[in-house]
Amino acid sequence: MKAMPEHLEEIETLTLGHYNQHAAAFWQGTKDHDVAQNYEAFLAPFPAGKKLDILDFGCGPGRDISYFQSLGHRPTGLDGSEMFCRMASRYTGCTVLHQTFLNLALPRQAFDGIFANASLFHVPSGELPRVLDELQDALRPGGILFSSNPRGNNEGWSGQRYGHYMELEASKAYLEQADFEVLHHYYRPFGKPIHEQPWLAIVCRSVRTSNAEG
Repeated sequence: MKAMPEHLEEIETLTLGHYNQHAAAFWQGTKDHDVAQNYEAFLAPFPAGKKLDILDFGCGPGRDISYFQSLGHRPTGLDGSEMFCRMASRYTGCTVLHQTFLNLALPRQAFDGIFANASLFHVPSGELPRVLDELQDALRPGGILFSSNPRGNNEGWSGQRYGHYMELEASKAYLEQADFEVLHHYYRPFGKPIHEQPWLAIVCRSVRTSNAEG
């Protein structure tokens, strides 16, 4: 099912309402998740020791912002949930942008990398090319986009949350259309058989030549 334009506001309102209502429980349930594999995969393409400007796209209460900050990087959070933005700002002291995924206003070429952990799947399929294009414009030349999403072959509501679930080939098609080159992918949790790995993680690099200055 593809969302029609008149339904997009409802999709964001209900999905964000769910996260605002359950923000404290979400933090308690996710703050200790082991996502070291995702951190390592995202940072691996960068030169060792380089201090990075990172956008945590869908930052939630701030767990990943805090990690990148602890390494000396310069993370900026972004979330559509007002509660998450408040929590992340208090927790990290970093800049946190209150922007919904369908109404982004990102600075151009401001980030070396974008870390989109469990967030992009909330973007309806009809809007995903535009959102990826906006993330592309926010990256510096050769910038890295990391995404990790629940995989599948469907789109629609799961309770009060809307999701667009894709397998690797469909994900690659969207990314390549937006001028991203897939560098690496893997399934999570690590070490499980494929049917027990519901998450697909993808590391890709911007190859858009128009990102270059001039």
